Amino acid sequence: MSEYDYDLIVIGAGPGGYVGAIRAAQLGLKTACVEGRETLGGTCLNVGCIPSKALLHGSEKFEEAASGTLARYGVKLGKVELDLAALQADKADAVKGLTGGIEFLFRKNKVDWLKGYGAFKDAHTVTVAGKDYTAKNVVIATGSSVTPLPGVEVDNDKGIIVDSTGALALSKVPAHLVVIGGGVIGLELGSVWRRLGAKVTVVEYLDALLPGMDGELRKEAAKIFKKQGMELKLGTKVTGAAVKGKQATLTLEPAKGGGAETIEADCVLVAIGRRPNVDGLGLSAIGLELNARGQIETDHDFRTKIGGVWAIGDCIPGPMLAHKAEDEGIAVAENIAGLTGIVNHDVIPGVVYTNPEFAGVGLTEEAAKELGEIKVGKFPMMANSRAKTNHEPDGFVKVIADAKTDRVLGVWAIASVAGTMIAEAALAMEFGATSEDIAYTCHAHPTHSEAVKEAAMAVTGKPIHI
Repeated sequence: MSEYDYDLIVIGAGPGGYVGAIRAAQLGLKTACVEGRETLGGTCLNVGCIPSKALLHGSEKFEEAASGTLARYGVKLGKVELDLAALQADKADAVKGLTGGIEFLFRKNKVDWLKGYGAFKDAHTVTVAGKDYTAKNVVIATGSSVTPLPGVEVDNDKGIIVDSTGALALSKVPAHLVVIGGGVIGLELGSVWRRLGAKVTVVEYLDALLPGMDGELRKEAAKIFKKQGMELKLGTKVTGAAVKGKQATLTLEPAKGGGAETIEADCVLVAIGRRPNVDGLGLSAIGLELNARGQIETDHDFRTKIGGVWAIGDCIPGPMLAHKAEDEGIAVAENIAGLTGIVNHDVIPGVVYTNPEFAGVGLTEEAAKELGEIKVGKFPMMANSRAKTNHEPDGFVKVIADAKTDRVLGVWAIASVAGTMIAEAALAMEFGATSEDIAYTCHAHPTHSEAVKEAAMAVTGKPIHI
């Protein structure tokens, strides 16, 4: 009889947890995954990445039809109306298909789904729905949740002050949506409702949108979103909110100090960030402490300081991205199985799925300059033949390289398909490519990705089409 019920229990079935559980099972480990939601996939598949992309895509189609853009291509329409219920149903269908797919993969790979929320009894015992399960190894993959804003109380059921989950499920288009937070989530969801007809105001505490991205992209983002009709209040903080009837009144102040003002909205989205899900895990029962940011610290192999306990994804340091968690899920499973699992945290792309998309991988120009001398090449999308033909002139590609070695340190892009284009840059950096390597790699014509080649050529002052 085995000493433990399982070789591995994974707590959490988000992108990190479910991928880690499947990989572990593939490697011959008897594996279970703990999940309290009614469906697998975590925040990403249920109320994050996937439903937001469904709404982004659908809203883009609606705007193309309603704005008359399609007429340029000979597609003539009559009166265009929005059926929001149909759009929400399409979103639900996408979520259902993908979450059901994970359940199928669990059955296929013989991963047991322990339904409920897990808490440690000791380092090798997890209690789920009143029953104890033991495992030689336990991986914490509990993800993250919305960071609250003091003085602004979220109530998704009322639909007036909402978080990202509530903003995905609105039953009508707001007349005026105020987005608190100019980061990825706020801009993506703000874009959805602007395209569907809402007036959108973005309130950001910092002086630029998209914290953490390259400075030049951040400046360009403000220009692009203003041109699309968003009102931006940068360098501004929200100090309070009051709800009366079906209206919210927000009190704003300059971040650096100054007089207060109020604005009214029929919907407010709080999107100021996310925090690790660690409450209720019983970490004190195993003596596992959190760092100053409420995260679980691990070593390079994702071990915590407690033997047999590992952690991945949003609950450990690093960017809170689904693909980062997935790679860590594979790596931790391989490490537990005695293999060598590695994640290169220097090469993790980030994407903002607005239109155009904003994407980057590696160092920003500002961070690269702090490390030494660099060379920078830029190429505008308006000079790219495919983007020009598609009437997508906004944006550029920027390649940052070490001045001495020519090794690529970072790539940043604004383009309609920047999220797809950035994969090439990540692959190049993973293999230690120079800008010359990219410049002398043949790219298919006509494609948006030719802009990456031209930006690489521009590092040494040799772009062709500008």
